[in-house]
Amino acid sequence: MTPSPRILVLEARFYEDLADQLAEGAGAVLAKAGAVVERQSVPGCFELPLAMKLRLESAPASAGFDGVVALGCVIRGETDHYDHICREVSRALMDLSVGLKMPLGFGMLTCPSYALAQVRAAVSGKNKGAEAAHACLAMIALKRSVLSGAS
Repeated sequence: MTPSPRILVLEARFYEDLADQLAEGAGAVLAKAGAVVERQSVPGCFELPLAMKLRLESAPASAGFDGVVALGCVIRGETDHYDHICREVSRALMDLSVGLKMPLGFGMLTCPSYALAQVRAAVSGKNKGAEAAHACLAMIALKRSVLSGAS
């Protein structure tokens, strides 16, 4: 029998209402899958990569994490700060995921307005938190299949 996946859910809390919706959507999917979930809050999206690295590389907390779901939101403002944060956080999370061979559900919204972010975060809307959780679970299944020699 396949063990329940152990998932680290990282939540950027800068937009708390959006973070709550993303976490709710991800949580419902992970609960349905029987996952063991550990949540870690960080102030904003910029802090997601370091939190992932610290949690995955610190013993004994990292022992047994099968995947990570990273949740947060960056909304375009009046400067190019948005572009730098979106690009660098996305790249850092991808580099960590590939480098550590750690399945990642990418649930960081990058939206031009708060209204569009609300629609994408809402459980009753596009439910991007749930999509990130589904992606993480799918990649865990792929990793387990590859490591077991099945295809």
